[in-house]
Amino acid sequence: MKNIIEQLNWRYAVKKYDAAKKVSDQDMLLLQVAVKLSPSSHGLQPYKILIIKDEAVRAKLQAASYNQSQVTDASHFIVFAVENNVDEAYVDAYFENLCAIRNVKLEGDLLHHRNSVAGSINRMSDEAKLIWATNQTYIALGSLLCAAAQLEIDASPMEGFMPGKYDEILELRKKGLSSVVVVAIGYRHHEDFFQHFTKVRKPDAELFEIV
Repeated sequence: MKNIIEQLNWRYAVKKYDAAKKVSDQDMLLLQVAVKLSPSSHGLQPYKILIIKDEAVRAKLQAASYNQSQVTDASHFIVFAVENNVDEAYVDAYFENLCAIRNVKLEGDLLHHRNSVAGSINRMSDEAKLIWATNQTYIALGSLLCAAAQLEIDASPMEGFMPGKYDEILELRKKGLSSVVVVAIGYRHHEDFFQHFTKVRKPDAELFEIV
């Protein structure tokens, strides 16, 4: 496997995907595992990842994405959505799962930890929770992008879409979700001239500061 820095230099935000090339089920499973293992605050993972396969749905989403071709031409299309109702019940569900997986009881230090997490969530306003959940979603997005680069699979994060329209098309409100960012996954088309551009980033002296 190649050096991660090499792979991050290799990746870019593909504008034109090769619709004839498909990501294998095995590689897609690896990407899903990478997202699943992504760190999140308190381990709560306040988001859901929707993998959109239905071509008719993708066509509707393309219209709600300013007709960007990546939505329909990429092998796979993913919508990251945040949970709208992260409350004490949500926290309890997490700890029930934790106890089941680790075969432990919710008592002692673990119960104290549960109460601490619930208190942290309860102190947040609805607006603060949305911001917090969105931040966690972007961490998961970063894990996906790095894993895709390691596998030499192109992945283009996109914010150029209409969240309200996405929520309507995917009926996300009924599921207690709101779309925040989307990702096209597949393989670059040889005609996509963006792949030949040199990356442009801030110089180290401007980007990093040692305090």
